[in-house]
Amino acid sequence: MNRKIKLLWDFRGPDAAETAKHHTIHLNEFATIENLTFHEIDIQEKNPMLFSAFITVDEKDMKIYRDALKPHRGEIA
Repeated sequence: MNRKIKLLWDFRGPDAAETAKHHTIHLNEFATIENLTFHEIDIQEKNPMLFSAFITVDEKDMKIYRDALKPHRGEIA
């Protein structure tokens, strides 16, 4: 069974929500241009001053995304 990996980018401050939302556009563009699969692209709120943009990918594709996009962190989804 192939594990899913969630790659995350953290944004802090009063504009964090909008910045994270905008970042998801670029994640989607990258996946489309590179013809890569993914399961989900979205944002999550930790608190009003900390939002994360994330993409959930198959473990086999994780290194491609990681090396090209330099996420702040990753976790097993």
